Amino acid sequence: MPVNLPTNLLRSFVAIVDTGSMLNASEKVFVTQSALSLQIKRLEELLQQALFHRDGRRLTLTPAGELMLDYSRKVLGLHDEAVAAVTAGHFAGPARIGMVQDFAEMLLSGLLARFAELHPEAQIYSRVAGTAEMLAQLERRQLDIVLGFAAPGDPDAIAHAPMAWYGEIALLDRNPIPLAVLETPCRFREAAVRALEDSGRSFRIAVETPNLTTLRAAVQAGLGVTCRTHLFLKEAPLEHPGLPALPRVSCILRTGSALDGATSRLAELVRDTVAPL
Repeated sequence: MPVNLPTNLLRSFVAIVDTGSMLNASEKVFVTQSALSLQIKRLEELLQQALFHRDGRRLTLTPAGELMLDYSRKVLGLHDEAVAAVTAGHFAGPARIGMVQDFAEMLLSGLLARFAELHPEAQIYSRVAGTAEMLAQLERRQLDIVLGFAAPGDPDAIAHAPMAWYGEIALLDRNPIPLAVLETPCRFREAAVRALEDSGRSFRIAVETPNLTTLRAAVQAGLGVTCRTHLFLKEAPLEHPGLPALPRVSCILRTGSALDGATSRLAELVRDTVAPL
């Protein structure tokens, strides 16, 4: 009897090779590392061949693994082509979107809910993280759509906004000025620090957090001033002659090279929603 190789095992095998580790592959195929390890063990049992040399956490392909990788890509390519042809116009997989925290509240409650209404059969995977981290995941094909921030002039920009200072104006009389910032890497943190250093104003980091909600609470509590866009607070930004000017920032929308119909529609909805802001 011929051996039947489940495509989910082949997809996990290819994901490990493409991403370079079990950890990254587990995020791409949406299974735990332990489940992924069991899948590879099962695939090796079906083939009766070891596919990886294991040196601690480092994995390298065996000759059988090299051969199997080429066939796995061909099988998955033909499989996905068949699914796309038969289900043309229908949703066939998860739409994976990543966004910075500034857009999360608006998109999670509004745009993604609308998308779910338009595509009730759709699976949505959303991730809220920093732009650099999500772009790396896009390169590893772990995300399909990324909405983030970049420098002015970025070719993927769909909107531009000025950075501005937010906080209690009384804090500007303190020396050094208390800053509230997100953890690095953060484009807004870098802009605030550079602007203050270039202007000769002394400052100290009073609040540092990975979470935008916490940053907003700290600024509203008067613990420090911060640098964001108009999406950060409903209150007007600070205007004070002692504050240095800040640069503009681009909002970028970057997508994978091959989106299915529903995921492409999601990217269009994101563009239509964010561009006018």
